[in-house]
Amino acid sequence: MTYTDNLWIFFILVFGIIIVPGMDMFFVIANALTGGRARGLAATTGVMLGGVFHTVFAAICVGVLTTLPGLAFTTILLAGAAYMAWIGWTLMRSSITVASIGATGAASLRTAFGQGFITCILNPKAYMFTLAVFPQFMLPRYGSVWAQAFAMGVITIAVQGGVYGGLGLAAAKSRDFLTGYPAVTMSIGRVAGALFVAVALFTVWRAGVG
Repeated sequence: MTYTDNLWIFFILVFGIIIVPGMDMFFVIANALTGGRARGLAATTGVMLGGVFHTVFAAICVGVLTTLPGLAFTTILLAGAAYMAWIGWTLMRSSITVASIGATGAASLRTAFGQGFITCILNPKAYMFTLAVFPQFMLPRYGSVWAQAFAMGVITIAVQGGVYGGLGLAAAKSRDFLTGYPAVTMSIGRVAGALFVAVALFTVWRAGVG
């Protein structure tokens, strides 16, 4: 598999998880509803900065992992694949619906930005996701870890900006869609879950033949 193919799979996986309704998405929409588009975009920018933070964290961790013996690194990759499969199975069995998206109260653009960043970096699931997913795609044979981290970071924040920014700009419609079409939100979660399982199986296959 080429490096370009590797990045495309990473993009699809990141897009799949970001479009699943979750804490970051609700935070952006709530800010846009109570403070207008500017605050929605400020919150989005804060979340995107959190994505940069997680990418740097992942690069440091992968840099450490690549110094381990081959068997140990493979074992960690397989553990990450198992965690991805568990996430996928959980999403496939879940019924993700959105009853309501509450208001966040009055706040400045700076506050919305800061809260978006803090909300993102304090999410423990984000760290588990980062540790499970990034080592699957940030591989020594593709060159410098930091160069790969830059490419994957650009992809991550671009998807965050596109999805969350778009929802923030159309907050009322976004909320109505999320609350009015529960079958769609459930389907989004289940498709994303199937994607996680597929990538996990691919990782196992790649580790077995690599």
